Amino acid sequence: MEVNLTYEAAYKELAQIAKDIENETVSVDVLAQKVKRASELITFCQTKLKSTEAEVNKIISQMENTNKG
Repeated sequence: MEVNLTYEAAYKELAQIAKDIENETVSVDVLAQKVKRASELITFCQTKLKSTEAEVNKIISQMENTNKG
């Protein structure tokens, strides 16, 4: 997976892969490669969402603790 891949770029590439498969523009010879790449992108997006959620929750928790004092 690319080091500088962003969520938006991964999502856009996933959407293009899905569109290609739906439109049957992907040959049988490259279908497995596309499905594998899609799987990698989905894992990347899920990981990114989970880490972002954890970071946001941490910030909110810190803000709540600051406001209690």
